[in-house]
Amino acid sequence: MADEGFTELEQAAWGGLLGMYGRLERRIEADLQAHSQLSHVEFEVLLRLTWAEDQRLRIQDIAAQSVLSRSGVSRMVERLERAGLVLREEAPEDRRGAYAVLTPLGLERFQSAFRQHVQFVRRAFLACFSPAELAQMADFWRRVEQQAAHETP
Repeated sequence: MADEGFTELEQAAWGGLLGMYGRLERRIEADLQAHSQLSHVEFEVLLRLTWAEDQRLRIQDIAAQSVLSRSGVSRMVERLERAGLVLREEAPEDRRGAYAVLTPLGLERFQSAFRQHVQFVRRAFLACFSPAELAQMADFWRRVEQQAAHETP
């Protein structure tokens, strides 16, 4: 079957998402750097650790949820460890695996960054939509996630 390309509507939807993501990502990065001296990816790792039970996650699980590869997350955890924000612990159940564990300093640094980040996200993104639109958007993301879960990489 020949590739027919995107329809005008598909192009507007997909192209809009890609453009908005790029612009918003640059703004998020600049905002986090300005007030917290954290990159967006560092912030994301700290966020996922605060959400995790016992504030610890296997590095491979962080990678599965992140834009970074497993080796990229491993290097990120090393940087966060040097800054005292996380600890790396070997996984007792698997000698090849390791956990990233949030430190008290990491939690403190995250909480400070998080308060300002929430304000930024509300101002730069969420305020553009009504509550009904946000609910619909959340449903869109759930559907995309469900579809991805059923596909093999």
